[in-house]
Amino acid sequence: MARVSQEHLDARRRQILDGAARCFARNGFHATSMQDVLAEVGLSAGAVYRYFRGKDELIAAIATEAFAGIRSAFEEASKATPPPTPDVLLGAVLRLFLEERIEGADRQAFARLIIQVWTETLRDEELAKTLAEGYHGMRAAWTELVTAYRESGILSADVPADHVARTLIAVAQGFIAQQALFGDVAVDILEDGLRGLMSMSVDPVR
Repeated sequence: MARVSQEHLDARRRQILDGAARCFARNGFHATSMQDVLAEVGLSAGAVYRYFRGKDELIAAIATEAFAGIRSAFEEASKATPPPTPDVLLGAVLRLFLEERIEGADRQAFARLIIQVWTETLRDEELAKTLAEGYHGMRAAWTELVTAYRESGILSADVPADHVARTLIAVAQGFIAQQALFGDVAVDILEDGLRGLMSMSVDPVR
């Protein structure tokens, strides 16, 4: 029997995850059955269960991959010198994940999926741990960026770096929620809004 290559195994796993993500984004975690996933990906039960033992493992894998991907994107972008400003960085990362993340899905799919993951963490302790790890990793990455902004002379040092980091994470979370709840919100809006806030003067305009 011919040995199956790692590339084939990886591609099959990707096919399953993308299919499951499309199902979850359309119908929600609880309304989606494993039969729905099997029909979506066009594979037998044996082929899917070789990779994932059930729906909970699929949800956990999608969540873990999403958090790791977002953190990696921010960390990679932050290596530039000087580091990109928040409007550029948030815009680039959110555009990547909101517009291109799930193959074959509409542009709101990833945002709807993330909202469901946040909700699911209220009942699933393991998923809550995954979310917490991702959140703390993002805080650390943004804190490093804030430090780099200060060293570049584009940000004052009178506010704790962690406070700035948590606020920027909240901006991204809020934008994802808007995308999921209210429709196809262009990332350009976020970039323009942040640029506008960043241009505010400390002194009152007269």
